[in-house]
Amino acid sequence: MNRVPRSALFLSLAAAVVLAPSLSLGCSSTNPAAPDASLAASLKRQADAWDQAIIRKDLKAIAANMSADFRHIGKTGEIADRAAFLKDIVSPDLVINPYSVEDFDIRIYGDCALLCGRTRMTGSYQGKPFGSHYRYIDTYVRVGGEWKVCNVQITGMAD
Repeated sequence: MNRVPRSALFLSLAAAVVLAPSLSLGCSSTNPAAPDASLAASLKRQADAWDQAIIRKDLKAIAANMSADFRHIGKTGEIADRAAFLKDIVSPDLVINPYSVEDFDIRIYGDCALLCGRTRMTGSYQGKPFGSHYRYIDTYVRVGGEWKVCNVQITGMAD
């Protein structure tokens, strides 16, 4: 894993909440199907619930939505695995204010779903305010009939 200053990792993890496509895990290589309205609505509710769990720092709910091999790629290229992401996202040093997602889109490829959007996040780290504007892609995979987020990647945007 690349080592970056802890404050940069926290800010990047905060930006990842809404959170590179997976190269495996049963994703179809065909064009995305028009998402089934029921499946798309279900995935949107799941993603929204994950966002809310992160804001509440509900470790159990956050972890329940993640695959065992979860990976986060931050806006400066740093990588965090599941354990590091969970540790940092529930840290008392990090406070994330409620936020909304814009330009939300879902593409489904068999047992893979790409959930994309844009958000402006604010909060504080160690009492110091921060703001972040970014696009994200969260890759969900269906394993054993359940959808889990396996990868989150964010790209910073200028204001």
